[in-house]
Parts: sequence; C-alpha cells; structure tokens
Amino acid sequence: MPRQTQDARKPRLSLSRILRGGNVGDRSRLPRYLLLASAGAVAIWAPITGYLSKAPLTYRSDMSLILPGSGASASVNLDSIGQASSYANSAFASNAVSPTETYKRLMAAERILDAAADSMGIDPEDFGKPRVELVDQTGLIHVSLTGPSADEAQARLNALRAAFFGEIEALRSDEINTRELGAGAAIDEYRQSVTETRAEITRLQEETGLISPEQYDALVAETDALARRVDDAAADLAEQTEAVAALERALGLTPELAAATLKLHADTEFAALAEEMSDAAAKLSQARGLYGPRHPKVQAAEAGHDSARGETRARARLLTRLGDGALDLLDLSHVGDRAALLSELVELETARAGLAAEHAALAARLAQARTDRAALIAPAARLEDLQRDFAVAEAVFASAMARTQSSKADLFASYPLVQVLEDPSMPEDPASPRRKLAVAAGGAATMFLFFGMFLGWMRRPMIDWLLAAPASTPAPAYASMVPAE
Repeated sequence: MPRQTQDARKPRLSLSRILRGGNVGDRSRLPRYLLLASAGAVAIWAPITGYLSKAPLTYRSDMSLILPGSGASASVNLDSIGQASSYANSAFASNAVSPTETYKRLMAAERILDAAADSMGIDPEDFGKPRVELVDQTGLIHVSLTGPSADEAQARLNALRAAFFGEIEALRSDEINTRELGAGAAIDEYRQSVTETRAEITRLQEETGLISPEQYDALVAETDALARRVDDAAADLAEQTEAVAALERALGLTPELAAATLKLHADTEFAALAEEMSDAAAKLSQARGLYGPRHPKVQAAEAGHDSARGETRARARLLTRLGDGALDLLDLSHVGDRAALLSELVELETARAGLAAEHAALAARLAQARTDRAALIAPAARLEDLQRDFAVAEAVFASAMARTQSSKADLFASYPLVQVLEDPSMPEDPASPRRKLAVAAGGAATMFLFFGMFLGWMRRPMIDWLLAAPASTPAPAYASMVPAE
C-alpha cells in the first residue's frame, strides 16, 4: 500500500505536462534540464573549439589609393608657328564614368592577379582575391588582401599594387601608340606637302636669284630712289653746266684753256719769259710811237719782241702740250686779277664733269634696275604664292605635330592619375580565425541557452498567470452601459 501511494505521488509525463511544465519547486526536473543544458553547451562549444584549433591562420594587409580630383593644363606659344596646348580633365568631371569604379574592376581583373602571382612565383589560384572598397563622395580606394603570414600578406599586396600600376602604364602607352598610329598617315602627308613646296621655292630662288618677296620690294624701292637721284643729278648738272657756260662767255676761254693758263703762269720760267715778252712789247710800242716802221730801233724792238714771244710760246707748248691753234687763243701775258675767275672756271668745270659722270652712272644703274624689276615681277608673285602655301603647309604640319606631342603629355585623359595614400600595412594580428569574436559568440549562445532553460523551468507559473489574467482584469467602464439580454 505505501508503494502504491508513492507511485501515485510521482508525476506522470503527459502532453499537458510537457507543454505547461511542472512545479517550480519540483527538483525531479533538474536532471533533465542539466542534460539538455550540457547537450546544448556541447553543441555550441564543440564547433567553436574545433574551428579555433583547426582553422589555419590568415593575415590581412591593407592599403589605400587616392585619385586627385583636379585637372592639369599646359600651353606653349611657338614663335611664328602657333600654339600648342594640352588639358587633362578632372577624373571626376564626368558623371557618366566613375574612375574609382573603373579601377576597382581593373584591380580585380584576372590578368592583374595572374601577373602579381607570377611575380611572386605562386599559383594564381592560391594568390587570393583582393577586397576592394570605395568610399562614397571621395576618390579613396581601400584594398585588402590576405596571406598565410604577415610578411606574405604584405608582399602579395605589394605585388598586386605593382601589377596594377604596370597595367595602367601599359594601357596609357597603348592608347598613345594607337593615337600616333592613327595620326601618322596625316602627318606624313603634311610633311610631304611641306617638302614639295620647299623644293619648288628653292628651285625658283636658284633660277631667278630672288630669295624672298621682300628682296623684290627692296629692288622696287631702290629703283624709285635711283629715279629720284637721277632726276636730282640731272637738275644739278644742268645748273652747273649753265654756270660754266656763263663764265666761259665772260672770260672768252674754255675751261681747258683756263686751266692751261693757270698752269703756265704757275711756272716760274714761263713767268720770267712772259715778263720779258711784256717788256719787249712795251719797248716795241714805245719805238713805234717815236719812229717809223723801218727805223732800225723799231726793227730791233720787233726782233726782240718776236724772240721773247717765240721762247714764251715754246715754253707754253712744252708745258701744255697744246697745238699752235690753241696757243693762239691763250693769253700769254700776266693774268693779274683774272686768276680768281680762271680758277673758278676750272673748279666749276671739274664739278660739272663729276656731276656728269655721277648722272651717267646713276642713269645706267637705273636702267639696269628697271630691267631687273621687269624681269622679276612674275617670279616675285610666284615666290610669294609659294611662300604663302609653304607657311600654311608648315603651320598645318606644326599644328599636327604639336597635337601629337601634346597628346603624349596628356597621359591621364583616359586613365586618371592614381597615387598611393597608404602603403601596404604589416598586420600584427591574424585576421582569421578571430578568437575573441568566436569566444564572444559562444558565450552569447551559452547565455541564450541558459536563459531559454530558465524560461522552460518557469513556464508553468507564467502560463497560469497568463491564463488567469483576463478573468481578474476589471471590466471596462463602458460595459455597464450595454443592456443585458
């Protein structure tokens, strides 16, 4: 009987007991809860412990890249050729293309990863995939890469950086080469046009001796100046000729005879003979005034005069080399006050002769200049046209060359400048497995397990309270206003 009573007091397992639980003070439930808690703890900590003990260590190296937002421009003025300018737009000037997104895709490209793996001598599959993150509203690119050790992770990221920059340089060089290849045919055509025009100009210069249109302009100006000088020389010559003629009429001598007269009277022997002849003439005149023509004194005076005159003429002939006819025109007597006039006549004639020679030389030069000018009219016009064509061809060629050369300076037009803001870091702690996070997660799971077990232990009074709560709740005030049925 007591055994039956004890079996009757033992709680029975039923669906209601399982759902509602037993009494809070029923300690017979404790083994079951301890078993469930132990099983739950094992289920939580066994995977965590296995992960922490078996998972290989990996290290993560980080670096940061930046794209400067400003553009760059340059302009060069070439004297007598033109202007060459280059301008690189800002990397963020266009909303259609994002340079950071482009570089993000490029950094994860297979050929860059293969090149980085080859540089380190490892299999591309073992190299790993970089993690690339973009910072909104900035030009920053964060790159991270893992490795089995800290040095290996840093080395791999350095290799990735070198392969990335090498690929960018290769793309820029390929773009420049493609542009040069496209512009090469046009540049060759421009160069051929310049060469042909230059050869034709050289041939025309060699044939005509005309170097430039400015030379022809100088020839025209020189011809006009010569024409004015010839006119001025002709006027001066006419004035000088009239002065010489007036003095000739006044003296009754030609300039040649005046010069001979001055030369004779400058000779001392001739002057003595002329003075002796003058004395003899005076004696003859005095004898003729006193005696008849046949008087012995008159005849003696005539003989002395003729002798003195003959010696004087002989001396004059010797000095002047003139004939008897010209000597007859000479005034062999003393010139006296007429010496200044004779000298002036000689000077005027000398000046007139100089003016005549100058006029003749200028006239000859003017005639030759006019002949040359007439012969060079057509070549000068042709040369000017050729030089204009050459200038245009040279400007086009220089402009094409300048554009080609300036495009080489515009390296960042398609692929913007990128700089390393932070070098690949040397990680101090492994990135995986994360022990602290795993332990924290296990602890949190254990706490949730114990809290769940606690709620399971206390579920019966809680359920009873929830079921009894509506009956003990006072009726609302408006319930009394509802009429009873």
